[in-house]
Amino acid sequence: MFDMEETDTSARQLMIIAGIIMLIFGSIGNLLNIYVFIIWCRPRTTSTDHHHVNQTNNSSLYLLASSISNLIVILYPLLTRIIFDGFNYLVSPNQVIILCQLRFFILHTFDLISLTYFCMATFDRYLITSRNAHLRNLSTTKHRTIQIILIIFLLFSLHNIPVAIFFHVSPTGHCDISSTGYLYYYLYAIQILFHGIIPIIFLSIFGTLTFQHLKKLQIHGHLNVDKQLSRMLLLMSTAIIISSIPYCIEQIYYVMFSRNNTEPSSLFFLLHVISSILFYTYPVSSYYIYFISTPHFRHEIKRLFRCNQHIHLRIHNQIHTITEQHQLH
Repeated sequence: MFDMEETDTSARQLMIIAGIIMLIFGSIGNLLNIYVFIIWCRPRTTSTDHHHVNQTNNSSLYLLASSISNLIVILYPLLTRIIFDGFNYLVSPNQVIILCQLRFFILHTFDLISLTYFCMATFDRYLITSRNAHLRNLSTTKHRTIQIILIIFLLFSLHNIPVAIFFHVSPTGHCDISSTGYLYYYLYAIQILFHGIIPIIFLSIFGTLTFQHLKKLQIHGHLNVDKQLSRMLLLMSTAIIISSIPYCIEQIYYVMFSRNNTEPSSLFFLLHVISSILFYTYPVSSYYIYFISTPHFRHEIKRLFRCNQHIHLRIHNQIHTITEQHQLH
């Protein structure tokens, strides 16, 4: 038998400790992601094939947009999830806009567009690494890629407007959906289909196909950088699949068994905390997977810190020189 009070306490402590660690390291990691992908979005002047340069930068553009979205998800939805589950914070009716409607709109909009951008980056790598010239030519130009990014953002923003409309505060002080009809669309379509099933299937298919392309690539010149980027995306795809499955299972269980329970059991709450932590591992862990798996990514990070050390040394030398001049006078 489980001690319900002890289980609740352990779950909340887990949410606080793991959540704060994820908040700190996830924010730092995505800021570094943004720095690296801004550099990678710049045209490679060493290449003579302008069309290939634009193709090579497409994945970096998608990953830049994905990292910005991940940072937003970490700074607001993750922070409020720590407050809700870790500190058992109950929402009052006058906080419904900030803590319910705006929170869930931001969560599902930026989480879904981040996943979509990552899927697009994976698909672009599949096209670029193919030996089929027709498939390689399907990769869009940089200008068209920016248009696709903006269209995806607009579509998901419009799609999630009902999330902001139908969320309200329940009598127990939790955020809930007032419309029964939209509730089932929210659970089945947004939670299970869009966040779970579709990304898992898409990344499984194109991740496997990209991996098969990688085995045929020869490593030389800029092709080596492309192969590193493709391998990085492949590992991240695996992490997304692993993090999505428990969350998807939780939502299915909630729909089938726990929907009519006003207060979930302590064991279900513990499983909810674990699945929530795994849910946020995707936006949090991206930098660390990129850093471990990709030498070119590590090189950019090391160059950043070497540059900061050089700037600090120059400032120190200038201050030292000015001090000496004043002493001479």
